[in-house]
Amino acid sequence: MTTLHNGPGSRDDSYDVVGIGFGPSNLALAIALHEHNAKAPEGERLRATFLERQPRFGWHRGMLIDDATMQVSFLKDLVTMRDPTSDFSFLCFLREQDRLADFLNQKTLFPLRIEFHDYFAWAADRLGHLVEYSADVVSVLPVVEDGEVRAFDVATRDPAVPGALTVRRTRTLCVATGLEPHLPPGIAPSERVWHTSDLLPRVEQLACSGGPVRRAVVLGAGQSAAEAVDYLHRSFPEAEICSVFAKYGYTPADDSPFANRIFDPEAVDVYYGAPSAVKQSLHDYHRSTNYSVVDMDLIESLSRTMYREKVQGRQRIRMLNVSRLREVAPAADGVRVTVEFLPTGEEAVLDADLLVYATGYQPRGLGENLGEIAKLCLRDEEDALLVGRDHRVGTAAHVGADVYLQGGTEHSHGLTSTLLSTTAVRAGEILGSLVARHAAPRTVPANSSTHR
Repeated sequence: MTTLHNGPGSRDDSYDVVGIGFGPSNLALAIALHEHNAKAPEGERLRATFLERQPRFGWHRGMLIDDATMQVSFLKDLVTMRDPTSDFSFLCFLREQDRLADFLNQKTLFPLRIEFHDYFAWAADRLGHLVEYSADVVSVLPVVEDGEVRAFDVATRDPAVPGALTVRRTRTLCVATGLEPHLPPGIAPSERVWHTSDLLPRVEQLACSGGPVRRAVVLGAGQSAAEAVDYLHRSFPEAEICSVFAKYGYTPADDSPFANRIFDPEAVDVYYGAPSAVKQSLHDYHRSTNYSVVDMDLIESLSRTMYREKVQGRQRIRMLNVSRLREVAPAADGVRVTVEFLPTGEEAVLDADLLVYATGYQPRGLGENLGEIAKLCLRDEEDALLVGRDHRVGTAAHVGADVYLQGGTEHSHGLTSTLLSTTAVRAGEILGSLVARHAAPRTVPANSSTHR
C-alpha cells in the first residue's frame, strides 16, 4: 500500500479483495479467506485486507447487557454452517477458554450476548494480520484503463499522519458496513435523548454523574425496547420507566421450528428466485421472526415484575400501549414528552429525565460507502440494487472490477440479509465466487491509473 499526502496517485501493489467494515459478516469472510489460503497453492491464494474505522473490534457494544442472551443458536456462529471442522467455531473458543463443559451443562443453545461478543473478538484477534483498525474510508475511486474499470482505489485517513491518506488498490470490494441507528425525522441524540445503541455507556455516564432519574421513557415494541425497559428499571431503582408503543402489548418472537426455516440456506434460494409479489408475501408472513417482537422469557419476566410491584403498591413500570409520541421538547434537566392514547386521542404530558428510542436500525446506503462507485451499480425498476445470488452487485458493462455486498440485500436475499443466521454460509458463497472469478483472466493495473 502507498501512503500519499496529497491524495490518490499511482501505486505499485494491489489486493484481490478489500473489505470495508469488519463486523461479523466480513469477519466470517476473512476466516473463510484465511482457511482457503492455508490450503490453496500459491497461485490460487487471494491477497486480502479489511478496513475498520473503529479502533478495535466491536459489535453492538451499547447493548451488551450482562444477562442478555443471543437470539440465534451458537451453532450459527462464524463458521459452523459452512465448515463444522473449522477451529474458529464457538465451541473451539469455549475449549480454549476452558469453559466447554460449563457451557454444555447450561443445556442451552443461546449463549450470553457478552460471551458471543468475546468469541467474535477472539476470532478477530487471530486475524489481526488481515485487518487495519482506525481506517476510515474517505473515498473509493475507479481505476480506468482503455475505457474499462479494472480496479478500485480505496483511500483511508491515516491516524498516524494528520491529513495523509493511505490508498489500497483492489479488483474486488466487499462492503459490510452494518446497520446504523434509526431515529424518527427531526430527532437528534442529546444528553437526555438516546438511541438504544448507546444504552450502556449512557446509563453508566448518567449513574456516575449522580443526577437523579425519576422517570425514563422508552419508545418501541421490539426486543431492544423491552431490554431497555428492563435494564433501566434495574439501573435506576427509584425511577418510573414508561414504555410507549402502538401495539396493545409486546408480541412474542416466532421462533418455532417451521417458522425458523425462513433462515435456512435453502430458503435464500427460494426467496431469491421468487417473483416480487411472493417475496413481499414471505417478508410479511415471517417478519414476526425478527421485527418488533420480543423473546417470550423477557415478556414473562416484565409481566411478573409489574404484577409484583402492583401487589406491593409501587408500580415502577408503566406500559403506555396503543400510544404514540406526539411531541418531544427539551425541558430543564430533561425532556418533556407528549403521549397520545390512540383510541381516544387523549394526550398526556410526561416530564422525563431521559427518552430512549428503541426504533431499530437501517442499512447504510451504498452511496455513503462508495461514493461515485455507486453510480456504476445497476438498479431494478424499483430503484433497488441488482444483486446476484453470489452477493455480487450488478455493474455497468464497462466495469470489470467487482463489488460484493453483505447486508442491505433484504429485497433480494430475504430476512437473513442483516442477521447472523446465514453469516457463515454467505461467507462461503462469496469465497466460492471470489475463487472462481480470481481464476478468470483479469488484469489489475499497478500504475498509470486514471480516476474519473
